Amino acid sequence: MEKLKDYADLVKFEHTVFALPFALASVLILMKEVPALWELFWILVALVSARTLGMAFNRLIDEPYDRENPRTKDWPHVSGRVTREEIKKLIIVSAGMFLISCLMINLLAFLLSPLVILILCVYPYSKRFTHYPHLVLGLVYLLIPVAVDVALNEKVSPQALLLGLGMALWVAGFDILYSIQDYEFDKTHGLKSIPVKAGIGGAIKVARAFHLGTFLSLLVLGLVHEGLGLVYFVGLILIALFLIYEHSLVKPDDLSKLNKAFFTVNGYVSIAFFFTVALEFLI
Repeated sequence: MEKLKDYADLVKFEHTVFALPFALASVLILMKEVPALWELFWILVALVSARTLGMAFNRLIDEPYDRENPRTKDWPHVSGRVTREEIKKLIIVSAGMFLISCLMINLLAFLLSPLVILILCVYPYSKRFTHYPHLVLGLVYLLIPVAVDVALNEKVSPQALLLGLGMALWVAGFDILYSIQDYEFDKTHGLKSIPVKAGIGGAIKVARAFHLGTFLSLLVLGLVHEGLGLVYFVGLILIALFLIYEHSLVKPDDLSKLNKAFFTVNGYVSIAFFFTVALEFLI
């Protein structure tokens, strides 16, 4: 049990709350008919295994920097609770489970699965060569509703792309805020990010613009999707209020509430979106 806790801590399993509710909402929005339980099972396996693969690979590649960063000195792969060999095994098992789950979903999902793995493996390197690694992470989340559409309908619809764009901008925005914590460390060690390029104040403005883009993308989705109505738009107002509250917590001269903005409020955004969509379809 202790080892399982270490693995869960390694990949920040609790952060699944950011992706999972959006993925389930994607199923409700994009489904043509209620999917079979086995379809939902393999979609969930694909989501969890892909996320585990990406996080484990990120930890493996970033280990030299994580050892020097005071913020990450107690993380499992730095403290020795999870070894490099164990991380490599976790990567192999996760990749295998992802490929198997895609094969069980349909042939198109399986054929596209290597592209997903490639993007997951590129992300940890992105802060070495671009100031916009947040957009690479956003691309990962854009693929979630796209993958759900492929799994359910074997195609990519405009609705999936709109939902994916909203998710991408949301994740990229809060990743910018998260990376502010490492502003000084990244500058010192030659790592790239929007805070390093634009400064803390500029980064906060970019994050706000991205989250405005999230709201607008979800708004347009509601306008073009016949199954979304009043409940959805009321829910969007609640999500907008959460985003406004998140940004009220983060100021260039006061970052004391950054963790609350990142962990707590973004969890509320994702969960609120799922329950909004679920309530719309129940009604």
